[in-house]
Amino acid sequence: MNEALICDVCFHHCLLKDGQTGFCGARSNIDGKIVPLNYGKLSSIALDPIEKKPLARFYPGSKILSVGSFGCNLHCPFCQNSEISWSKQACAYMKKADTILPEELLNIAVRLKDKGNIGIAFTYNEPLIGYEYVLDCAKLFHEAGMKCVLVSNGTAELPVLLKILPYIDAMNIDLKGFTDHFYSDLVKGDLQQVKAFLEEAAKNTHLEVTTLIIPDENDSEEEMKQISSFIASLHNGKDIPLHISRFFPHFHMQDKDPTPVKTVYRLCDVAREKLNFVYPGNC
Repeated sequence: MNEALICDVCFHHCLLKDGQTGFCGARSNIDGKIVPLNYGKLSSIALDPIEKKPLARFYPGSKILSVGSFGCNLHCPFCQNSEISWSKQACAYMKKADTILPEELLNIAVRLKDKGNIGIAFTYNEPLIGYEYVLDCAKLFHEAGMKCVLVSNGTAELPVLLKILPYIDAMNIDLKGFTDHFYSDLVKGDLQQVKAFLEEAAKNTHLEVTTLIIPDENDSEEEMKQISSFIASLHNGKDIPLHISRFFPHFHMQDKDPTPVKTVYRLCDVAREKLNFVYPGNC
């Protein structure tokens, strides 16, 4: 019998016996090797406005082919895509789906150029739990002169980030809050890993950041001051766009009220004390 192996993609460092799948639902120990079960298994594909990623200052007005798979290494109770991120049924179904090879995905993207497509965005679920597919696709897209975008929670070890960075033209990374409590207790994540990820990404690619404001969880002016100050401390930090988004009840937080619009605008004003580009979202 093969030995148990550690998956080294993120801080969870899942110890996986042969045939066992990790916290994310998408990486498994198969015959003595950690492999992404979601390689090329696309649950979602759409031609989206670039602003929907959201990216406000990267080829505005263009469109980008957006794809997602299944699984996630966070468990956010407010997840907007829980059907593909959390659902065991969806994961089991998608594992049996046809594999869309990188070459096939590039062909689709090229055919959409006449509709304004500039490249590919990996989004909807967490792309980095299947970073091997992201890397293989991004290399091909770069060779074809097309742009590659990553929409991620930033929960990955730096060696994973460094593998893909040369082929990523822009990122939008979720900075979900700025307390260890929010990350460890609410979303089962690690704030320090996300901060390290953002610090490295800011030095190497176009970076934008999103924070979803949830009432009574991360909606204080003090926390926004901490978030905006941290972003401002990054490379070219004052010019990194911050998207401050309004929460709507969903998934395991259906009993919460939506974030008041005035709260979003107030926190935008707070963030503008440190940052040059702050955008309200979902208002």
